Amino acid sequence: MIQDLYKQKRSLELKWEQQYLDNGKYTLDMVQIDNKIKEVIFEIKVEENRVEHRDLILNPPQQVSVAT
Repeated sequence: MIQDLYKQKRSLELKWEQQYLDNGKYTLDMVQIDNKIKEVIFEIKVEENRVEHRDLILNPPQQVSVAT
């Protein structure tokens, strides 16, 4: 899932770059692509947090007691 999101982000970045090369300026299409990239980055962060949370539940940190 995360890998697909990273691929989607990269694809959008390439599309943005191609738009710039074709037009030589910042266009409305590029604004839409920027917004979609932001959405994908948000989805990546959510997915990474979900995975981290799952890993913490499955493998909780060891508690160490220190005898004094």
